[in-house]
Amino acid sequence: MAAQNLQSVPGQPAAPGAAAQNTEGAGRAQDQLEAEGQAYFDRVISEDSRIEPRDWMPAAYRKTLLRQISQHAHSEIIGMQPEANWITRAPSLKRKAILMAKVQDEAGHGLYLYSAAETLGQSRDQMMDDLIAGKARYSSIFNYPALTWADMGAIGWLVDGAAICNQVPLCRASYGPYGRAMVRICKEESFHQRQGFEILLELSNGTPAQKQMAQDAVNRWYAPALMMFGPPDDDSPNSKQSMAWNIKRFSNDELRSRFVGMMVEQVKVLGLTLPDDQVRYNEDTKKWEHGPLDWNEFKEVLAGRGPCNSQRLERRRQAHDDGAWVREAAAAYAAKQSKTTKEYAA
Repeated sequence: MAAQNLQSVPGQPAAPGAAAQNTEGAGRAQDQLEAEGQAYFDRVISEDSRIEPRDWMPAAYRKTLLRQISQHAHSEIIGMQPEANWITRAPSLKRKAILMAKVQDEAGHGLYLYSAAETLGQSRDQMMDDLIAGKARYSSIFNYPALTWADMGAIGWLVDGAAICNQVPLCRASYGPYGRAMVRICKEESFHQRQGFEILLELSNGTPAQKQMAQDAVNRWYAPALMMFGPPDDDSPNSKQSMAWNIKRFSNDELRSRFVGMMVEQVKVLGLTLPDDQVRYNEDTKKWEHGPLDWNEFKEVLAGRGPCNSQRLERRRQAHDDGAWVREAAAAYAAKQSKTTKEYAA
């Protein structure tokens, strides 16, 4: 259903003395259009179908999507930094090439998601301004430092593994552009997770010092990876509505439990251990459980007081400033192409 059909009210020539009557009529017509739009939206959601950019949608649905997709885009862009710092220090040419390709993939994910967010009416410039001004959030995990080469493995295995667990259900998100973007992103994240697993496997089968380096990296990234799914369900007021709108399919705790179950089996193959002696499968609930997480630390990092928050934003600002000439050149080229097209058409 096109937004134009639902949101525009046919104009009527105003007669002297009839202004109040026309205003009242326009108000009723607008109310009717809103009611029709809401009915259409409700039917699409109940049929588990998709809302497209020109369809009518509730303002709260649009706002929720814009918040989630822009945060996701920012996470992809900021998330390039911990790994990009290791490209020149990777132990072989092969490892450098793989890591460079992975970082480029993350940049591409950011572009897909910014494009999806733009269909909701927010400009990319505004989203980027909000990010570098510190007004917009991104995933808390990218505010932790990557201390050793083994961290590249832990980030791939745990962080990208958690991302896959969280994002595969988003391929069925009710908003079309978001769901379609997630299909390609998840395929590439699957590769990222496997390359991280392979780095850890090689280190685990190396010298005792290399195996210890891999274990230390897993110890550092385990808890932040579990917190990537967001706060516990009881402390996540947005999750219930997002699930009612078919944006999310599973709650934070459900996804976290699934992820723990995946890690339990894979860590055995790695020959490493999870730094959590309370991981167990609950036969009554049929869910995996884990030890307590430090949610105060999570909130501190979200509030901008994590180990690398300032560093990440400062580098993003510097990159944005350094890239100004590229944006100006692209705008000048686009203007030239547009002028040429109009001249040919004239």
